Amino acid sequence: MEHLKTFLKGLAMGSADVVPGVSGGTIAFITGIYARLLDAISSVNVEAVRVWRRDGFRAVWEHIDGTFLITLGAGILTAIISLAKIIHYLLAEHPVLLWSFFFGLIIASSIHIARTIPQWRWQECGLLLAGVVIAAGISLASPTETTATLPILFLAGSIAICAMILPGISGSFILLLMGLYAPVIGAVKAFDLPILLTVAAGAGLGLLLFSRLLSWLLRHYASMMLSLLTGFMIGSLAKVWPWKETISTRINSKGEEVPFVQQISLPAVDDTLLLSVILMFCGAILVLALERFGRADSE
Repeated sequence: MEHLKTFLKGLAMGSADVVPGVSGGTIAFITGIYARLLDAISSVNVEAVRVWRRDGFRAVWEHIDGTFLITLGAGILTAIISLAKIIHYLLAEHPVLLWSFFFGLIIASSIHIARTIPQWRWQECGLLLAGVVIAAGISLASPTETTATLPILFLAGSIAICAMILPGISGSFILLLMGLYAPVIGAVKAFDLPILLTVAAGAGLGLLLFSRLLSWLLRHYASMMLSLLTGFMIGSLAKVWPWKETISTRINSKGEEVPFVQQISLPAVDDTLLLSVILMFCGAILVLALERFGRADSE
């Protein structure tokens, strides 16, 4: 039963990671596995090699929390592979409704993380503001066009994975800013192994390095780190705001004209407005459900 719950949490993380602007780290946090995930990833180090040589495979598997990592990773990978086409369709055909759902989810997630901060001093308030500014700046930045060579994809994977494990900063959106989201999501849909393996190798390296830093910061400066992460999530709302005006477009790999640069606009009073608001509440309710799911799992 525990493994099934971990797999389902992985599914939720993978589903979030597919959408540019939404972070799987947010889902990990509200389901109560964020610290465990960072500790497990950061334990894949030189000490693990020593444990393996001294005590064998079973000991090193326990040392890195291997069953948890494999089960969670299987859920994430399953979601990415199975939902890539669906998310691509929704982004193209029903973007306002999709963004509305995730807007409500992120607002509720921000409140949830803010409630876990044990104390509010000037340091926490300053880091909260810094997080808002950084995430909003990233969210409002204009995308670029980058040639998708294998070395560039390796570097992009290592950068994007760092964002994916930060609540509020989307790895998918980092790829979008670098002009590499379309090639990567296209490779997932087409199962292009050279591109997928290159991105995965870069992601693996970035994950091993960055998770250790995050794990250390959360252990020693939990209150300040949580404030910064809350700021990241609030700032990311600039990207997830459902109603946008397209300033310029680009031609994607299929020859289709798609939005390239957009700016925030006010919602139009039409048939989709009520449904959008309902979906916002659905996103918030999902956070409450995931929070209870995570709390029940830890008891």
